[in-house]
Amino acid sequence: MRLAEFAAVARLDLGEVLRSRWLLLCVLLYALLGGVFVLVGLRESSVLGFTGLGRVLFSLCHALVLLLPLLALLGTVQTVNRARDDGSLEVYLSHPIGRGAFLAGVTGVRLAALALPLAGVMVAVALAGSAGGQAIPWSFLGRSLAVCVALLGAYVGVGVATSVLVRNPARAMTLVFLIWTVSVTLLDFAGIALLLQWRVSPQAVFALAAVNPVQTARMALLSSAEPTLATLGPVGFYLANRLGANALFALGLAWPALVGVAAWLAAWNAFRRGDAV
Repeated sequence: MRLAEFAAVARLDLGEVLRSRWLLLCVLLYALLGGVFVLVGLRESSVLGFTGLGRVLFSLCHALVLLLPLLALLGTVQTVNRARDDGSLEVYLSHPIGRGAFLAGVTGVRLAALALPLAGVMVAVALAGSAGGQAIPWSFLGRSLAVCVALLGAYVGVGVATSVLVRNPARAMTLVFLIWTVSVTLLDFAGIALLLQWRVSPQAVFALAAVNPVQTARMALLSSAEPTLATLGPVGFYLANRLGANALFALGLAWPALVGVAAWLAAWNAFRRGDAV
């Protein structure tokens, strides 16, 4: 894959993203979430020991770990299928553009379109808090952005793999909603249900929860704020005390990134070997 091929595909896919106004929708959604939490969080009342800007970022992270996987899946699940249906994929491959360059180009654009607006909104939230006399927790902000980008990478990879492997658009869309539902439900309350209903060993429940990229990202975000809070839940409390906040943060970065890379490589292998159009 040459850099010129990647750049050509990325430039054309960026034009498609801008025309579809999908990027604008992401910006508005992030801004709406940030604005709501700024209005609610910059009050003097205390929730779980957090006030002001710390409370805003803490609450925003709670929402983001559930929202970001869904946005990443919806933004990527139709990329290859739509290119097949409208004939643009055939046009791409009729030029000296490799399949790997096409897949890498659309993946990079979709990930950037999700991550850059998020970074801008979170920095804007921090600056809004500082304008009101709040101290900006730059360390927590940086760690939060890193974990959010890793989580986006995981589900962008899964979404691209679904688009490559499932040719029927309706089935692909149904599958990504199922993936998101399972990822969200396999948090602490699902672990407790397993323990109570089927008497699964605690070690198995913790391992199952840790495999979920949403759970590992959530634990990394919350442990960055305060690793002993009850809001970490039983799984997070166990992992935070066994591994420590720094190790939990590293796990929250490495595991989602690994999941995304593995899913993308599976998609690339199938796309390279199969019938592209």
